Amino acid sequence: MNRITRIITGIGLASAVVVPSMASAQAWQNINARQARLEQQINQGVRSGALTRNEASQLRNEFRSISRLEARYRVNGLSLSERRDLDRRFDALSAKIRYEKNDRQGRHGRR
Repeated sequence: MNRITRIITGIGLASAVVVPSMASAQAWQNINARQARLEQQINQGVRSGALTRNEASQLRNEFRSISRLEARYRVNGLSLSERRDLDRRFDALSAKIRYEKNDRQGRHGRR
């Protein structure tokens, strides 16, 4: 019984060490993959009618603005602070997309 307890405790400790490291790896996603996902969300919102043309246009303009900023940052290499800045901007854009898709102004629910 004592040996089983030690094995279970060891497995629990090992999983506690592995899980946070996996979470931090997911937090730092590939910028290109994240941009593609955001663009896909905007396009999907237009196709489904959850985003109006005006909302989609504004979101795409903000997306292009962040992409231009990323290109400027990459000229001299992307520093940690620049990466964090891009992550914050992408997070804000993602939140805006989510909000606009659920604000019921699309084809399915005019106010």
